[in-house]
Amino acid sequence: MSPSIWAWRRERIEKIRRAVDHMLLVFPFEAEIYAKAGIPATFVGHPLADAIPLQADGEGARLRLGLDSGRPTVALLPGSRRGEVRHMGEAFVRTAEWMHARRSDLQFVLPAAGAAIYERLQETISAMRLPQGLRLTLVQGRSHEALAAADVVLVASGTATLETALFRKPMVIAYRMAWLNYRIMRRRGYLPWIGLPNILAGESLVPEFIQHAATPDALGAALLAQLDDTAGRRRIAERFERMHHELRRGCAGQAAAVLMDLVDGAGTKR
Repeated sequence: MSPSIWAWRRERIEKIRRAVDHMLLVFPFEAEIYAKAGIPATFVGHPLADAIPLQADGEGARLRLGLDSGRPTVALLPGSRRGEVRHMGEAFVRTAEWMHARRSDLQFVLPAAGAAIYERLQETISAMRLPQGLRLTLVQGRSHEALAAADVVLVASGTATLETALFRKPMVIAYRMAWLNYRIMRRRGYLPWIGLPNILAGESLVPEFIQHAATPDALGAALLAQLDDTAGRRRIAERFERMHHELRRGCAGQAAAVLMDLVDGAGTKR
């Protein structure tokens, strides 16, 4: 499978040329990069598009998570790595606090990726002295249920943005990292977006906030704007539905077929 050379490390294409006979691609736009480099490659679809159902049971997900089915729901996904949660966990919870101060009817669900992240977020929340009326549900794992239950999502840049799109949810994308890492990554960037939904759509479909721009008030205001824009949420959901079908190719079967062709070709050459 292709590494994300289109995002930060396009110079790796020469190493790939020397190392591979055939590259399997999970995104359609990668095909042009490999065609220009003269490297055989096949778009096989994305495994997440096969795994995530075309129709999600949002009402059932709210029930299983213990959420109020009648309240607008915001999912908070600050990342699955310790470094991501260290840089964004508190900011995401502060965003919930900011939104609660303006819309007390909202409820929030925060899925933690694994026991260690769950404990870290528990410690973060306990130290923040949040208002008593803030409805914030922290769960271990269960990110797909949280996405199915949500009306809008605040999500850290990464694979979770694609998962959010496949659940057809409007989102605000945010990312923070160590200052030096940010300077290095910014110099290597090739695309005007960091979020996979915007990259796949080829447009600024959902808002992105990077580094110092990712403040609770900016993130909260963007999420409230999405909540208040019913027609806009519908348009985004329709675009994400088309995206889901574009990526839903039966990845495992497609990849196996390519591999079998390579094996058969190698046998013929011998």
